[in-house]
Amino acid sequence: MDFKMHEYTHAVVGKVTPALRITDRADLNDARRQHDCFLRLLRELNLEVVEVDFGYSFPENVLLEHISIVCHGIALLMKPTSSMEDDMLKILKEVMQKDLGQTVIELTDPYAKVNGSDVIFTGREFFVGISDTSNEAGASAVAEAFPEFPCTPIKMSKGARHLKSYITVAGPDILCVGASKEAQELLKRMEREATFSYQTLTVPEDEAANCLYINGTLIHRAIEEIPDSFKTFCEKIDFARRSICFSELAKISTGLSACALLVRKT
Repeated sequence: MDFKMHEYTHAVVGKVTPALRITDRADLNDARRQHDCFLRLLRELNLEVVEVDFGYSFPENVLLEHISIVCHGIALLMKPTSSMEDDMLKILKEVMQKDLGQTVIELTDPYAKVNGSDVIFTGREFFVGISDTSNEAGASAVAEAFPEFPCTPIKMSKGARHLKSYITVAGPDILCVGASKEAQELLKRMEREATFSYQTLTVPEDEAANCLYINGTLIHRAIEEIPDSFKTFCEKIDFARRSICFSELAKISTGLSACALLVRKT
């Protein structure tokens, strides 16, 4: 292949504006501090951080994973489910096309539903978790947008959260998976259907399973948030790691993967 998997040049993130949404689900001051630390870390990993002002209040304006999938020079934009998402998608389309030179594909099938939090790209193939937020028609749309990669729908258990709440990519051909029954069942389904083989890193806490692998470095949550899994990362990962506090942002999202769209600009 003519590009390197999991190597990125840019990260598209939401610009934090002074406006805050009142919520009892997360401490917004802590959430903003965690978001600032996250952006600093991305810059330290040689990413150019593109901060986009979506015009809405924090934290909704920094949660981007669910509205787009970006891979191999293509940005697949989801169908908006609200006027806010519609506005954000219009702005994101312009940024992806004009600033980052990505080919934009908009999801138009009236029956298709896809949430980016349900979509895992391993570097070799896609998996789409089929649930209330993503359906078979949505998985077909992902397959059509990225025809050079296999794309497999994975049935989620009733009541399960997004696929990336249980499994993400932790390194080259490495899947990080939670130890819960739900997470392990999903892994078995993925392994049965997968085109390629992967190593697995099982972490005791499901909330530790959502991590990021960027430019040769694994990003996972801090020791105070995932004490048992932190030990597992230390023992099992023999390449660069960085840890970060993400507790407040994780309360309103799938976790570390939710707040940046990673792009390789060629």
